[in-house]
Amino acid sequence: MDWYTYLEQGRPINVSAEVLDRISEVLRLDEAERRHLYHLARKQFPLINTHQPSKVTAELQRFLDSQTLSPSNIMDAHMNIIAWNEAYCAMNGDLAAMSESERNFVWMTFTSARFRYVKGEQWEMHARRIVATFHARYARHGEDPWWSEQFEALSKVSSEFREFWDSHEILDAIDAPKTLHCPNLGKLNFDLVSFQYLNDSNLTVSIHVPHQDGSVEKMQQLLTDYRDQR
Repeated sequence: MDWYTYLEQGRPINVSAEVLDRISEVLRLDEAERRHLYHLARKQFPLINTHQPSKVTAELQRFLDSQTLSPSNIMDAHMNIIAWNEAYCAMNGDLAAMSESERNFVWMTFTSARFRYVKGEQWEMHARRIVATFHARYARHGEDPWWSEQFEALSKVSSEFREFWDSHEILDAIDAPKTLHCPNLGKLNFDLVSFQYLNDSNLTVSIHVPHQDGSVEKMQQLLTDYRDQR
């Protein structure tokens, strides 16, 4: 295609996002190729397509499982937790026993008493940041009815969600260490490592790495207790 050669050469070409998306579909471009096409044509990256369900590959699940003492999960573009490891369940409860709606991270933040307890004094800052993230994604994907339906549902079950929403705060990710709470073990300290999966930018991988301050040993005990209870 002459126009693609022109793009590669850096010539100015006016083309809409809709046209680029159709071209991506026709050419069956993968995520990396689609991002490259957008960057060539518009000097920007495409919006995340939240309509297409994301899947966790066996390799990704094995990666999560290998993080033995680090509670880890994978979220999709709707902030649904779609994969996790045993350490994450030991900290937050058996996710396999939860409904799909209960595994939404925003929903869990505002409706799970256990999650609120685990977050402790950091819960409000976490909740405000999550609402800000939800707010930004809702604004970008207003044509997707899922966002308005989720907003209405959250507004009904949590006055705090609506309060934080109405504040219109925009908060950056918290880089400070995370402190989580367990009833029998007290406080555990973690560093959060979070990144987008290269092959699917809809997926966010989050890993809580325990500090070498006794938190590693506490995670070992937490896992032992969790396995004994199952």
